[in-house]
Amino acid sequence: MVSIIFASLAPSLALLCFFYLKDKYNSEPLGMVFRSFIFGALLVFPVLVIQYAFQEEGYLINTLSQAFISAALFEEFFKWFILFYTAYKHAEFNQHYDGIVYGVSVSLGFATMENIFYLVAYGYGVDLALVRALLPVSGHALFGVIMGYYFGKAKFSNKSNEKKLLLFAFLIPWLLHGMYDYILFVSNYWVYMMLPFMIFLWWLALKKVKLANEKQ
Repeated sequence: MVSIIFASLAPSLALLCFFYLKDKYNSEPLGMVFRSFIFGALLVFPVLVIQYAFQEEGYLINTLSQAFISAALFEEFFKWFILFYTAYKHAEFNQHYDGIVYGVSVSLGFATMENIFYLVAYGYGVDLALVRALLPVSGHALFGVIMGYYFGKAKFSNKSNEKKLLLFAFLIPWLLHGMYDYILFVSNYWVYMMLPFMIFLWWLALKKVKLANEKQ
C-alpha cells in the first residue's frame, strides 16, 4: 500500500514542481498550492459517487457519453468549480501565471487520489503506475494548465470578456479530456493515436505557459 501511494504521488509532485518552477516572477505561497492540491484530491469522492449513480441507473452507457460526460464533463466541471471558488477569488491570485499553478495543483490532486483508487481497487501494483504517470496523471496536469491559463486571462480581463474566458476555462479542457478518453475507449490501436495527441497536449500546454509568463 505504501509503495502504491508513493508511486501515485511521485509523478504528480514532479509535474507540479515542473510547472511551479516555470513561474518567472513571484512564486505562489506553498500553503495555497498545497491547499489546492488537497481540494483536488477530495474532489474524487463526489465525482466517483455521481459516476457510480449514473452507471447503476444505466445512463451514459455508450462510448461517446462515457468519454465526454461520465469522465470528462464531471471531472473537469468539479475542477473548474473548486478552482473558481478557492483560488480565483483569492487575493494571492494576482498574476496571469497563478491560474496555471492553481489549475495544475487542483488537477494533480485529483489525479493522485484517482490513481491510488484505481491501483488499489483493481489490484494493480506499481508496475502500472509508470503507464498511468505518462497518460492519466500527465493528462490531468495538461488539462489543468489550459484551464488555469484561461482563469488567468479572465482574472485580468475587462468584465465583458471575463465570462467568456471563464467559459473557455471549462469548455476547452472538457473537450480535450473527452477526446483523450474517447481515444482510449474506441481504438484497438489507441497507442498510435494517443502518442500524437499527447504531443499536441504538451505543445499546447507549454505554449500557454509561455503566453502566461509574457503577460506578467
